[in-house]
Amino acid sequence: MASQNPLSVILDQNKLTGPNYSDWLRNLKIVPASERIAYTLDKTPPKEAPVNATPDELEKLEKWSDRNLQARCYMLASMSNEMQRWFEETVDAKDIHIHLQELYGAQTRSVRHATIKELMTTHMRDGASVHKHGVKMIGLIEKLVSLDLVIPHKLSTYIILLSLPSSFDNFVVNFNMNKLEATLEELINMLANYEATMKKEKICFPCGFIFWIQERTQEKGKEAFYPYEED
Repeated sequence: MASQNPLSVILDQNKLTGPNYSDWLRNLKIVPASERIAYTLDKTPPKEAPVNATPDELEKLEKWSDRNLQARCYMLASMSNEMQRWFEETVDAKDIHIHLQELYGAQTRSVRHATIKELMTTHMRDGASVHKHGVKMIGLIEKLVSLDLVIPHKLSTYIILLSLPSSFDNFVVNFNMNKLEATLEELINMLANYEATMKKEKICFPCGFIFWIQERTQEKGKEAFYPYEED
């Protein structure tokens, strides 16, 4: 591919073969977006200029034609040789985009549906490794991102917390009560530490977690949280 745009190497390394359509499309959009021509993938091309077109209208039409050609070249150059032959006669980038969506969009929706179903129905078995469970959940969430479905961070956190067995109820209650914030990776590490403490100390509320809660709340300027003691 042309070396004018250094980002074009992304397309060289991620050529469209068919099954990788979602990943390819996500990478493709990066390059046209950097050159402000991504709109040619979705917007309807202008009609041919009328005989009495003004200089401004001709200039706009020429600019569109140039940018459409550039986007089309990026698309074709990032396909396998066989797929390039399918679109040799297709003039507009949008038409190529639509055709590819018709070919592979249904497949993407099917995979997305199956991934969402697995994410929402996966529950950790009591006694299993919370770290292993958390890694699986994060993997499903990241897979959805690759399928153009981004789950908000707070919702992702709640989904993971709701997938835990009842032995983690105290953790969940205090995580929510203290309005703690953490990346998904940090959350899994916190859960793993809580799990390790539970195994060492067979008590209702691990001292190590209480100390950690106190530290986090004091860092935020809140009063330290102290759990109630059972009679």
